[in-house]
Amino acid sequence: MPTAPRDTARAAIWRASAGIGVYAGAFGLTFGAVAVASGLTRGQAQALSAVLFSGASQFALAGVVGAGGSAWAALGPVLLLALRNGFYGVTLAPVLDSHGARRLLTAHLVIDETTAMATAQTTRPEQRLAFFSTGVVLFACWNAGTFVGALVGSAVDTDVLGLDAAGPAVFLALVWPALRRSVRARWVALAGAAIALALVPVAPGGIPVLAAATAAVVGGLLPQQQEAA
Repeated sequence: MPTAPRDTARAAIWRASAGIGVYAGAFGLTFGAVAVASGLTRGQAQALSAVLFSGASQFALAGVVGAGGSAWAALGPVLLLALRNGFYGVTLAPVLDSHGARRLLTAHLVIDETTAMATAQTTRPEQRLAFFSTGVVLFACWNAGTFVGALVGSAVDTDVLGLDAAGPAVFLALVWPALRRSVRARWVALAGAAIALALVPVAPGGIPVLAAATAAVVGGLLPQQQEAA
């Protein structure tokens, strides 16, 4: 690849990472406000963003605590939602090829957005850049947003801001290039959506997401074939 197109691709990745970081900061602000309003302390909210760093799991914990449940009662749905990151790791392990202490750091950054950014790229160097640039930017912005949100507290109206829909919208935008390029990706997306929609009315929180992720695992295990988008 010539230098100019490579630089253009890298610049585009950094711009996308920065854009996702803005969303992450706003979403993190919402979490900080919701967590404090649910009864968590500011320190607990900040620790969750730093150590857990999984938006869906953090909101699940805050929701259970806010409804009067204990942290132990929240453990089930939190782990179910976080488990999908393990499925992502199966896909990303050959791409990132991390070992030792770096592997622990890398695993901490395996989330929806970093996975989508990495898999949307076409070359190995660009996949790694997309993963780590997005991971670092999101981690910084998510934690900064949490800090501000925890300070502001219940003054943030999440319904008015519409941030409950921002996460799915951003994730769809991230995976759209892969959906356009790959027939397999489209079938996996359709299968996952069908599984989740079928289970949402009857399954406990977290189960539909976990079950839908199996579609991606099965799709990744199938023999690779040359595809025409």
